[in-house]
Amino acid sequence: MSELLEQLDPKVFGKVAVLFGGYSAEREISLKSGAAVLKALQESGVDAHGVDPQDGLVRQLQEGGFDRAFIVLHGRGGEDGTVQGLLEFMGIPYTGSGVLGSALAMDKLRTKQVLRAAGVPTADWMVLSTENLDEAVERLGLPMILKPAREGSSLGMSKVETREQLGDAFAAAVKLDDVVIAEPWLSGPEYTAAILGERVLPMIRMETPNTFYDYEAKYFSDTTQYHIPCGLSERDEKRFGEICRNAFGLVGANAWGRVDFMLDENGEPQVLEVNTVPGMTDHSLVPMAAAAVGIDFTGLCWRILADTLPEGALA
Repeated sequence: MSELLEQLDPKVFGKVAVLFGGYSAEREISLKSGAAVLKALQESGVDAHGVDPQDGLVRQLQEGGFDRAFIVLHGRGGEDGTVQGLLEFMGIPYTGSGVLGSALAMDKLRTKQVLRAAGVPTADWMVLSTENLDEAVERLGLPMILKPAREGSSLGMSKVETREQLGDAFAAAVKLDDVVIAEPWLSGPEYTAAILGERVLPMIRMETPNTFYDYEAKYFSDTTQYHIPCGLSERDEKRFGEICRNAFGLVGANAWGRVDFMLDENGEPQVLEVNTVPGMTDHSLVPMAAAAVGIDFTGLCWRILADTLPEGALA
């Protein structure tokens, strides 16, 4: 596969739309990710052009004569199946997961329901409302973590250590999404497993002095540490990798992405979420994992884009 990609003429991709920016709360990160992907593709000879949905997505796609699209839109409106559905309607091949996988993975609640039904370990949870906050404390205990169900990059997430903090934390989360879930606080280390095709790349353990691996720690902090090798035994990394690959497939995700998990008090993994359009910035995890197996950023972009070619094109 590697040699075939190296021999691939960039003209085979035709005119490529790199979709980035958009309208979501993750616009800032999408702009950084998209700029990096666009630069890598252009420098490798691909006829790639940046397309920001804020400038009129349908019009740009209709007038652009694009042969395929590289999706680097994070969050709702780009990672949730809507853009994927539009591209399918327009007959434009695109990178990453399809409509169903994108929509399911974007929704943390639905993802957890699918994983739990299939026997994949994921932490207990409750959907919060103003009426059941006391019940959440009784059932889940403190501390707990609150999450908007359909946001990424840890936006709207907060750790709640006392009952008095819960109301304000819920109010902050519900501003971003009308579905808010609470989970028991997991104090174990956090890991991520990048998926590239059928391959689980070397896992990364994230370590931050922040309360948790939040938005600032993910994208801007120089104090966040990324451990590769991650410190797991070979046996555990293989076993946890299979759990992550299974979770990825269960929600209908494919091609490339990332599965995040933490260890519970027994040292067992609890899947947090599935990401179908992970970050591609200088702080991002998938490029780090790819680099650990000798795939540089440009090579990673090529592999993701090559998945949009017709079956047999690399034969």
